[in-house]
Amino acid sequence: RGVVMAGGVLSFVVALGLAPLVGSEFVPQTDQGFTQLAVKMPVGASLERTDAKVQQLEAIVQTFPEVQHISTWVGGPGQRNQAWINIRLVDRKERSRSQKELENAIREAVAVIPGTDISVGWNRPIYVAILGNDPEGLAKIATEFAEKVKKIPGAVDVETTVQAGMPAYAVRLKTDAVRELGLTPTQVSSSLRAYVTGDAATTWTTPEGDQVDVVLRLPEESRERIEQLRTLPVAFAANGTPITLDSVAEIVPVFNPQNIRRQNLQRREGVFAGVKDRSPGDVGADVQKLIEQTTLPPGYSFDVGGQMQEQADAFSGLLAAMGLAVIFIYIVLASQFGSFLQPIAIMASLPLALIGVMLALLFWNSTLNVFSMIGLVMLMGLVTKNAILLVDFANHARKAGATVADALLQAGLIRMRPIVMTTAAMVFGMLPLALALNDGGELQAPMGRAIIGGVITSTVLTLLVVPVLYSYLVRDRRTVASRDLPASPSGEAGGGAPMPVPADRH
Repeated sequence: RGVVMAGGVLSFVVALGLAPLVGSEFVPQTDQGFTQLAVKMPVGASLERTDAKVQQLEAIVQTFPEVQHISTWVGGPGQRNQAWINIRLVDRKERSRSQKELENAIREAVAVIPGTDISVGWNRPIYVAILGNDPEGLAKIATEFAEKVKKIPGAVDVETTVQAGMPAYAVRLKTDAVRELGLTPTQVSSSLRAYVTGDAATTWTTPEGDQVDVVLRLPEESRERIEQLRTLPVAFAANGTPITLDSVAEIVPVFNPQNIRRQNLQRREGVFAGVKDRSPGDVGADVQKLIEQTTLPPGYSFDVGGQMQEQADAFSGLLAAMGLAVIFIYIVLASQFGSFLQPIAIMASLPLALIGVMLALLFWNSTLNVFSMIGLVMLMGLVTKNAILLVDFANHARKAGATVADALLQAGLIRMRPIVMTTAAMVFGMLPLALALNDGGELQAPMGRAIIGGVITSTVLTLLVVPVLYSYLVRDRRTVASRDLPASPSGEAGGGAPMPVPADRH
């Protein structure tokens, strides 16, 4: 009996040791047959330069036989240095590599293109926001933190929301000169706008009867350089003398931010990262350790979000559900069996399912995620059923007069067949879900795999561990009573024939 109990405890310990090897994530990544390359060139790169780099990337992507066709979008309003390559893959049945494996291969192939910042795919499970009030300090901290994240094993496509400002020129008025001349910023800006972008002066009716705006502005050769703007008249004095722009303002080069992000009334910059060859949960745990080891200056703070936070919230909720399930299962069993000890023997089958769950997830290269955790919750009801059959039959046999050993022997022999049959029905019923044969089946497949592995190991171990634990918790009534009863003439305590053992009960 000691060997059996030690084996049950060992299976639980081994299951806990296998958990880091299995890894964790929020939800499994599905094979959608569609992926994307996001290309970013240095700020200020021309549209022609970006297009030339994209053509090199297209040539590399088209060499993969799994690629069916591609479509490219280069540039956009204020995004001349960015491009996106959408990649449609052939049908899943016609390729040997999954979408994730193909993304890893494409990532390695395009790494040879210099001067580009490329991210592959959609999945970015790692997201850390950094909050602060100083834009320059915030950008520096985010950039330095991203460099540290790049050194974490498994972290790929690390990028930040930090963007270099767009080069521009600011017209800053000279306060004393503007006040002396009686000018306002609105008058100066209206004059410059009319010179550079034009101003509708009137309308003209075409011979066809259409109304067309007549826009007046400087000729192109008179507005090509900043120096030409300095001598433009923005107003006129009382005697008709022109007042030039450089007499009331100065033109200075500046960099305007492309986007201003805020969170909780503070400026925000984010750090994103994908994962490769490791589970998102393991990489996220390393990122969390990095956050704890990083000391930020006063006024700055971290805010973890994305799938990292969603996974933490979901797992904590599911673990709480499991804890409540264990409590309610014990309450129901204690009330049904009229004992506080026998439910312990029944509930011993719960940890015995964990080793099967871990082995099944390892075999199918799955992870602990929301769906596999839901499978664990379902297992809590499935695996206790077998133990209930054994303990209930043993209790009826003991009431009929059988010893604990005889009752357990009969329960194991008679109830083994229905237990094996129900386990086989559950395994074959969950097999299509576990194989993920349909499109998008990878999402729910971990649930079926966890249930299959859990019911198989719990069935085998329940038939061994539960009877042994039951024999420890339940005492033989006749053995206890024999201490007080006089011996019969035949030498047996209590006299009389033993009570009959119940027949098979279905």
